[in-house]
Amino acid sequence: MQVAVVGQGYVGLPLALHAAAAGHHVIGFDTDRAKVDGLKSGRSPIEDVADNALQSALSGGRYRPSSRPRDLVGFDIAVIAVPTPLADGEPDLAFIRAAGRLVGVHLRAGALVVLESTSYPGTTQILGDVLESASGLKRGADFGLGFSPERIDPGNQQWTVATTPKVVSGIDTVSLARVAEFYAGLVDRVVLVDRCEEAELAKLLENTFRAVNIAVVNELAEIARRAGVDFRRALAAAASKPFGFMAFDPGPGVGGHCLPVDPIYLSWWAEQHAGGRSALIDLAAQINNSRPAQVVERLALSLCARGRDLAGAQILLLGLSYKPGSGDIRESPAVEVAQLLTARGARVVACDPFVPASAATGIVLIEDLSLEVAAADAVVVLTDHDCFDYDRIAAEAAFVFDCRGRVAASSTVEQL
Repeated sequence: MQVAVVGQGYVGLPLALHAAAAGHHVIGFDTDRAKVDGLKSGRSPIEDVADNALQSALSGGRYRPSSRPRDLVGFDIAVIAVPTPLADGEPDLAFIRAAGRLVGVHLRAGALVVLESTSYPGTTQILGDVLESASGLKRGADFGLGFSPERIDPGNQQWTVATTPKVVSGIDTVSLARVAEFYAGLVDRVVLVDRCEEAELAKLLENTFRAVNIAVVNELAEIARRAGVDFRRALAAAASKPFGFMAFDPGPGVGGHCLPVDPIYLSWWAEQHAGGRSALIDLAAQINNSRPAQVVERLALSLCARGRDLAGAQILLLGLSYKPGSGDIRESPAVEVAQLLTARGARVVACDPFVPASAATGIVLIEDLSLEVAAADAVVVLTDHDCFDYDRIAAEAAFVFDCRGRVAASSTVEQL
């Protein structure tokens, strides 16, 4: 089969290589020419795809990256995996619409188009309108159309494209069967959903569930702190219940492309179709979004209590990525903390072995902690990478502000 994967980022590139490994001839299309040039030379732009895996796919002749629209001619299946950001707090489908026009120009009768980008219910049908307008064909009658939400977890070696159950849906039974058949050749398990709208809602539900629960523990952690109760011990006790409870950890906020964005898509959709936004979802977003500023304010108060002003203080940040074991800094609360500290006049340096210096624009990254820990007025744990020696850091630092619960509280260690 000739497969075109539009978008060669965290979602599209792993999918394209899996499809190539399964025997398909794959065009990996992206409008970013610099990215495509890097792919052609065997340099992977994402951490979940190693350079040698990319080079193997290239040498095998079944994967070809391109930024030329004409290379999309002749596809049997097109998968759209492009960003779905926010614009002024509302869903922005510009990338999906642009990809739809691009694919539609080259769409032929009998082909199948699958959307993987996360969006609100009804987006696949909007894509169908764009495809019909660009191609002159009719969905269902002339081409198949489906939705299969991506479930990429950057840095997760256990749950990959192949091992994570794949939700699949179609606009009709024929489309659903074709989408299921395609992904069954790539992943261990497919989960059939009758309607695209149900699959679209399922993806938003997954991430909104997580974001709301994180907001709950963030709120309760602050309440417990003010009341003089150790929240993390309470959380550990609650987690001993083997049913009816799922533990989420408090922290400096939420990051990545999904959690800060997807709940807003869902609340916006509720406003359009159910008479109003979700107060619960919006409040959760407000709580999570306020955490970086809370970190900075708490740090300022703690330094003041130790006779040090935040302005001019030397602050060492441990971790910049939004999750441990990853170098992904998209929407990372750690980056926002760094920016807020700098704006308050602090002298900020950061250490994150997973984040390349080129990605941390405006933030000084260091590699060697041996001198920086003792020299800092405060060491702030923002991302709990396992590679950090927390015991040594606690022993050498003048003051540690721990946002992740990795260092035991003491006279020189304070937890968020």
